[in-house]
Formats: sequence, C-alpha cells, structure tokens
Amino acid sequence: MSREARAIVVVGLLYGAVGVVTGAVAAAVSSSRAQTAWRLSAWVISAFLLAAHVAFERVRLGHPIVRSAWHVALAAALGGFALAAAANVHDLGAAAGYRPRMLVALVAWPLITAVPGFLAALAGAAVLGLARPRGGG
Repeated sequence: MSREARAIVVVGLLYGAVGVVTGAVAAAVSSSRAQTAWRLSAWVISAFLLAAHVAFERVRLGHPIVRSAWHVALAAALGGFALAAAANVHDLGAAAGYRPRMLVALVAWPLITAVPGFLAALAGAAVLGLARPRGGG
C-alpha cells in the first residue's frame, strides 16, 4: 500500500475514532455544557487532522493542490462511513429496535463529510501552495 493510501486509511479511521469516542464521552456526561465542549472538541481535533493531512500531502508527498484535496476528501468520506457504521451498530442495540433507514447514513454521511472536506482541503492546499516556491504544483 502506498504512503498516500495509508494516510487516507489512517486519517479516515482517526476521524471515525474521534467521532465515536467524543460522542460516547459527550453522552456519558450530565452537563449540557460539558456535552457541547466534547462535541466541539471533535470538530477541533478533526480540523487538526485535516490540516495535518493537507500538509502531509502537499509538503511531504509534493502532490498538486487538487490531488491533495481529493485524498483528504477520501479520508473524510472514510471517516463519515466509519461514523455511519458505528451509528448503525449502536442503533442495533437501541431499545426501539433497528431502523432500516439508518442504512441511508452509510451513503449520506461519507458524502456529507467528503464535500466540505474537499473544499476545506482545497483552500488549505492553495494556501500552502502560496508558501511554496513556483513550480512546486
């Protein structure tokens, strides 16, 4: 497996783990303020992961802007799929019983995370491109 493929898989699984762990902790605390803080922490950690992945793609691997953004979007989609899979598993254990409409999340959540991930990565990669010498892509 190439370095770029490993990065996509690792970062995607990290997105999923961050969402599952912070969501579980948020559900376990009693204060609504603490729940909000834990949910916000998932966004902040994910933003750092996105920035690190963009930097890895652009600086370490030297990929062009669009290719870097595409790889970051793939990782975001994988993270969205991991969260949807975890939500489906959680729904299986719910007292109300499994809802087949949860299967829609397996397609929707990757799309919902990939599109903004691509746009944010595109902007971040372009900013990194401004800092690079000409001819660097």
